[in-house]
Amino acid sequence: MTADYFRSINMPFQPVVFERTDQAVAALQAGRCDSFGTDASQLAGVRSSMPRPADWTILPERFSKEPYGAYIRRGDDQWFDVVRWYTYAIIEAEEQGVTQANAEQQRRTSTNPNTRRLLGVTPELGQSLKLDPAWAYNVVRAIGNYGELYERTMGDKSQVQLPRGPNHLWTTPGGLMYALPMR
Repeated sequence: MTADYFRSINMPFQPVVFERTDQAVAALQAGRCDSFGTDASQLAGVRSSMPRPADWTILPERFSKEPYGAYIRRGDDQWFDVVRWYTYAIIEAEEQGVTQANAEQQRRTSTNPNTRRLLGVTPELGQSLKLDPAWAYNVVRAIGNYGELYERTMGDKSQVQLPRGPNHLWTTPGGLMYALPMR
């Protein structure tokens, strides 16, 4: 993948290959190589563990796609549904502006049918998943919406400080995140 990228931009490079990430990081810190390549989330994690993280830059170019998501044991369809809809719920909460701080107020006062369904005011979504009608409300109150969770664990409010990039909502330029309709 890396060699293909450098060929595509007609730039020479000399690869230094290591079996394990810790070996590559040690070589980088020791000056035995000039850069380190892997997926952006691992780069951000490695940078956050460096003695002086601010001395290291993650380049904005992305030349591979590394989709991450939850994995569920095959055959556990009920748990798969819960995890899938949990993910949709926190994305939908961000789309609707429902936050950890305002979820309770939104639950009491919103007239938006989608918000009412998301927060369990109307119970059909929870019932169809065999969950408490307020399951998504409880999740948002506990951890926040997708954006809040991302910022706290991967974004600017974390040690990792990885820009959201395509993990922004689809309504943000370059964002790819959207939830299936919560009905």
